[in-house]
Amino acid sequence: MTELGRVPLHDLHLELGAKMVPFAGYEMPVQYPLGVMKEHLHCRARAGLFDVSHMGQVILRGEDAAAALERLVPQDVTGLGEGRQRYAFFTSDAGGLLDDLMVANRGDHLLLVVNAACKEADIAHMRDALEPAGVSVEPVEDRALLALQGPEAEAVLAGLNEAARDMRFMDVADMELAGAPCWVSRSGYTGEDGFEISVPVAAAEPLARALLEHEAVAPIGLGARDSLRLEAGLCLYGHDIDETTSPVEAALTWAVQMARRSGGAREGGFPGAERVLREITQGTDRRRVGLKPQGRAPMREGVALYDREEGGAQVGQVTSGGFGPSVGGPVAMGYVPAAMSDPGTALWGEVRGKRLPVEVAPLPFVPANFKR
Repeated sequence: MTELGRVPLHDLHLELGAKMVPFAGYEMPVQYPLGVMKEHLHCRARAGLFDVSHMGQVILRGEDAAAALERLVPQDVTGLGEGRQRYAFFTSDAGGLLDDLMVANRGDHLLLVVNAACKEADIAHMRDALEPAGVSVEPVEDRALLALQGPEAEAVLAGLNEAARDMRFMDVADMELAGAPCWVSRSGYTGEDGFEISVPVAAAEPLARALLEHEAVAPIGLGARDSLRLEAGLCLYGHDIDETTSPVEAALTWAVQMARRSGGAREGGFPGAERVLREITQGTDRRRVGLKPQGRAPMREGVALYDREEGGAQVGQVTSGGFGPSVGGPVAMGYVPAAMSDPGTALWGEVRGKRLPVEVAPLPFVPANFKR
């Protein structure tokens, strides 16, 4: 077995009573003594601190870095203003999703944050494609990544630096926090307002302790992170999206800016463009949707979906599911035929050999609280 990596805050997690589990090659906190349910609700009501240092941080440098990156993603990167960030994804030649990521314009370079399980493949992918074009691909090895999320996140962070109040959703800025030079974005993975903070490894624990000293802040583990993002209708790579799903099937068309679409200023030019652009205009056979089980039993990943209570063929599958603490009942996401993707469509999910009713529901289950 490959030895699991440890994030810089490993000892602090143990001190805080975290239950540690393997995740994407690392030992990560899945929950703290507060428990997943209360951690989830605390983040929705106040502020939660997440350690996401397992994620990959990568710097791209070069005069044409933005234009070069556009050859790998269907997003408008050259039009991304300095001090702004954008959601993006790498596509395959077949139009599937290799990974989703965040891209920030930090002036003289781009900063990318990629998924932990994909970071080695992503770095190799970028090096193969970008370095011949004169763009350097530099993994960031000396910084941790924290996420402060929730309606009181702004007030908490402003207690360390008032400049946090001036940021809006998807802004990025340099900011000194607890004496450390940090790279801060106003973004996150919960649907709540909040910030992601890249901090030098040596300063990560002092910063985390300074944030946790605030009475509004509680440490939050992977368990609540998953239920929060599910209620927010956000995809988890390797579950809701992967190389077999296209951006249009995954209901991520909103993330493809007009400049890269058919008739746009820089139409296509990314892997799988022919399929992706065709699907944007012509639609797809299946689509990712929200799913609301009608009983109290959660429908988890892998549950088969049918269009009738008895007989018939499988029409879809749940890709993420569980109990939504803020919703007060089970929630899920999955893929169904486009003809069955309208909210209110009745389906049945097979749980332990029994088919239970589930209804297609609009996403997100909990409205986003971003500061625009």
